[in-house]
Amino acid sequence: MQLDLSEFQTQGDATCFHGRHIQPQIYAGLDGSNWDLASYEARGGYAALKKILGKDGGEPWTQDQLIAEIKTSSLRGRGGAGFPTGLKWSFMPRGLPGQKYLVCNSDEGEPGTCKDRDILLYNPHSVIEGMCIAAFAMGITVGYNYIHGEIFEAYDRFEEALEQARAAGYLGDNILGCAHSFQLHAFHGFGAYICGEETALLESLEGKKGQPRFKPPFPASFGLYGRPTTINNTETFAAVPWIVRNGGQAYLECGKPNNGGTKIFSMVGDVERPGNYEVPMGTPFSTLLELAGGVKGGKKLKAVIPGGSSAPVLPADIMMACTMDYDSIAKAGSMLGSGAVIVMDETRCMVESLLRLSYFYAHESCGQCTPCREGTGWLWRMLSRIQNGEGRAEDLDMLDNVALNIMGRTICALGDAAAMPVRGMIKHFRPEFEAKIRAARPVGAAA
Repeated sequence: MQLDLSEFQTQGDATCFHGRHIQPQIYAGLDGSNWDLASYEARGGYAALKKILGKDGGEPWTQDQLIAEIKTSSLRGRGGAGFPTGLKWSFMPRGLPGQKYLVCNSDEGEPGTCKDRDILLYNPHSVIEGMCIAAFAMGITVGYNYIHGEIFEAYDRFEEALEQARAAGYLGDNILGCAHSFQLHAFHGFGAYICGEETALLESLEGKKGQPRFKPPFPASFGLYGRPTTINNTETFAAVPWIVRNGGQAYLECGKPNNGGTKIFSMVGDVERPGNYEVPMGTPFSTLLELAGGVKGGKKLKAVIPGGSSAPVLPADIMMACTMDYDSIAKAGSMLGSGAVIVMDETRCMVESLLRLSYFYAHESCGQCTPCREGTGWLWRMLSRIQNGEGRAEDLDMLDNVALNIMGRTICALGDAAAMPVRGMIKHFRPEFEAKIRAARPVGAAA
């Protein structure tokens, strides 16, 4: 699914929040072809980098000043966890001698999510500039962008953008004649969902099997090659230049308290206009659904998975009362996650939908932890039995129990990601599962 940028510009200009029209920030001015350096500079690109280095006629910024501005903005990590970005940057031991690393997590493998791919395709220099600014804030000289192996077109585009930035003096030694140096490299993964987990990503980046590490130690103290490392999502870095140009307070005011700025949501599933939509944090879900053309075919909304496939499902009535921000979605019993909004209409079978999700997590488990390696397979097989007309009355309680015993008992969050959709579906749509079981044919009977 490609981003319809002309459609995006229409909806971006029309987004109204708290009585104000909010323009897109990351997608502003894009037309699908103007990704190159000259076009980016014409949109104000690299002005933020020049600003912090004092190359715009002003005084150079200090590292503490820059981190404070990011904290003021209330920018939260756009990869799923929503951790405050400025706080994460402050964890980096800047005075520690030796190499430190900056890593961009572009391993976008969450079903339904396609926002980072389009940032890399259509606005790659925003990520490069954001990473260069972040590197300055933390005293880092080497960075990597780990890009999902199944979006190779985006990898090629990012490599082209890197060459342009190096040739213009925005990357390399003594950037723009200043003391700040930063070398940035692209690295492509091989399509493993588990490598979206930051420590599995680091293992893969080191040339090892992509499996999560035990924590602690955390990457801020023991990351890439055993050195202090900060990892942020693609969209997080892309948001940084706007904050520096316009101020942290202005970014905060674009959203709502504790949820600054805009957020890109991938509207997928049963909507008329699937695609990526950048709207202010705190935008009502009903507004976002309207921007995507409403439910496809005029059907009735049944349920929404608001934050990618690992987030618990929410019924239509609950979701329609939510605003699109971390706090509102969490209060409703789910997660904003990666920003993939999976819309399901009244014709969708919840058993079949959950079966498909459970197959994905069983397939993508790295196998390191027994609860996940075995439990995800059990979930999938039990759901297969129910869907195929061989369900038993005790299966629902067993499903919930297995999911409960996976959660919190694995090294990384993939176990939780597999368990939460199961528990959410049973919680909100148990009668649908029970009806499937009641209609089950006797085991061994002909189909």
